[in-house]
Amino acid sequence: MNILVTGGAGFIGSNFVHLTLATRPDHHVTVLDSMTYAGNRASLPEDPRLTVVEGDISDASVVEDLVAATDVVVHFAAESHNDNSLNDPSPFITTNIVGTFTLLEACRRTGTRLHHVSTDEVYGDLQLDDPAKFTPATPYNPSSPYSASKAASDLLVRAWGRSFDVTATLSNCSNNYGPRQHVEKFIPRQITNLIDGQRPKLYGAGLNVRDWIHVDDHNEAVWAIIEKGEPGRTYLIGADGELDNKTVIEMILAEMGHEPDDFEHVNDRPGHDMRYAIDAEATRKELGWTPQYGDFRVGLRQTIDWYRENEAWWRSHKELTENAYAQLGR
Repeated sequence: MNILVTGGAGFIGSNFVHLTLATRPDHHVTVLDSMTYAGNRASLPEDPRLTVVEGDISDASVVEDLVAATDVVVHFAAESHNDNSLNDPSPFITTNIVGTFTLLEACRRTGTRLHHVSTDEVYGDLQLDDPAKFTPATPYNPSSPYSASKAASDLLVRAWGRSFDVTATLSNCSNNYGPRQHVEKFIPRQITNLIDGQRPKLYGAGLNVRDWIHVDDHNEAVWAIIEKGEPGRTYLIGADGELDNKTVIEMILAEMGHEPDDFEHVNDRPGHDMRYAIDAEATRKELGWTPQYGDFRVGLRQTIDWYRENEAWWRSHKELTENAYAQLGR
């Protein structure tokens, strides 16, 4: 099988590439990535079954030929950092909406299957005392330019499936963590701060709850959808990993030998969603997928070890990231 992975040099995409090459020896992977600050060629392995193309998913002249030579497109490419979307929404509209449209049109013309990777943030947020979880029937209620652009891309995929018979599946996943995540993101930012002798930074009171899933578990679920999923369906991916941000920071501090209160509060993000929670029961029952990192602490410990052992991978991004946060007071 020939697999086209958009955004394959980013966090989740590069881990998907590693997983695919390690577990599916008969597959060839082509990565299409624009290599923005969040894409890193060093995240990808050297493998004769891997081809890397630097290009923009909104450029039809690049996308068309790649899609035509592909059995399945796995669409990870996205601008994904909420703080950046609040500062400048325009790249999110171009990549997440126009880019998805461009891929869909190529898939329509070539008859190529698409799997579209999205986020639980399209559903908005839940109250801390609400026992509910997101399901595929939950109405969309995005609250940031990032989540609004991802919601729009989801709706495009559904419309192209219904109107043009594009063979597509969708997945909405909870917050990922693990190796090769940019240091602007919550968990690697705290880990690398501590490595550098700096205190972790906590937005507001830190009560915001996220449903954490290890990136490898996410990608195993994506493969389960590709191999067993029903076209036109939306599958939710989560690992029942609900933890508030303050607890996560305290766990990182404990794992790295610091006191649990050795962090500082910073200004909260505007419109910060309170709680995300995924009901992934249907995905587990129908596709036979089960997350392997049932204990968040085990995955967190592995992630800390990875950042300690791979400083050369993240070092060049750290100062720029912290300078950008300092300007925002965060």
